Amino acid sequence: APHAGFGLGLERLVQFISGMENIRDVIPFPRTPGHARF
Repeated sequence: APHAGFGLGLERLVQFISGMENIRDVIPFPRTPGHARF
C-alpha cells in the first residue's frame, strides 16, 4: 500500500514538546564519533 512516508519518531516528538532546536539535544543515545562499540 503506498504511503507518504510520514513518521514522527520519539526523538522528534520529544524535540517538539520540549521546544529544543537541535535533535542531538534530545536523542537518548548520542552518535558521537569514537563512542560506538562494535
